[in-house]
Amino acid sequence: MHYTYILRCGDNSLYTGYTNRLNYRMKMHNEGKGAKYTKGRGPFQLVYVETHHQKSVAMKREYQIKQMRKEEKEELIKTQCVLDTFIKV
Repeated sequence: MHYTYILRCGDNSLYTGYTNRLNYRMKMHNEGKGAKYTKGRGPFQLVYVETHHQKSVAMKREYQIKQMRKEEKEELIKTQCVLDTFIKV
């Protein structure tokens, strides 16, 4: 499975990413190794996740979301409730 996801950073900014190992990727973000942008911006909250069967589809969706304004991302986030138990770090 492939995932497109949005994190809310400790400074209230949003980070959009792609992975095929969501739990591992969250662990990396929390350890400061996930991405340049997220380094030092924790703690993180997973606020949005989409699952895709194909990597190319997930990556195209990541690009689409990254092109959105923050207000549009916030509206997208409102459409989904991610349970804290979904990710075990």
